[in-house]
Amino acid sequence: MVQAIKYDIVKNLKERFSGALAIVLVDYKGINIEEVNQLRNRFRGSKVDYLVQKNTLIKIALNELGITELDQYLVGPTAVAICLNDEVAPARVMTTFLKEVMEDKPFPSFKAGYVSGQVFSKEQLKYLASLPSRDELLAKVVGTAQAPISNLLGVTQGIIRKFILAVDAVAKKNQAEAS
Repeated sequence: MVQAIKYDIVKNLKERFSGALAIVLVDYKGINIEEVNQLRNRFRGSKVDYLVQKNTLIKIALNELGITELDQYLVGPTAVAICLNDEVAPARVMTTFLKEVMEDKPFPSFKAGYVSGQVFSKEQLKYLASLPSRDELLAKVVGTAQAPISNLLGVTQGIIRKFILAVDAVAKKNQAEAS
């Protein structure tokens, strides 16, 4: 009976892990239940799955998916943040939570992450979280591409404006001479 329950848990974990762009292991010791609930809500708002499960079951599920690089980090209290659509979301949510709620206390903390097929250390995860979001980067690219066009438009409008003022001045001068 117990084996069947564990088998179901591993199967569920494998389903959650498969196709994930980011799997981040978090050491959650030193955090109370109210803070855990705040963290869960933030993760949920960013479409990140956050769970706590036994390390051995997490390890079995990850190993069955061919991810063995995280085995050494599955020691002590471990929570897992999983995101299927954004590689940076778990790290960014966790870093923001630490700054805003935990006031930069050393806990909870990153253990390691598996992002787009590569293992990330806790330092790399912190750096990843500090990068601008995808939307911000896209806006910068569009702004950079749009800048030369805007400048050209401004220059041509200035030339046209000056031409119209010159024609208007000549017309007024001719009208003044004719009267």
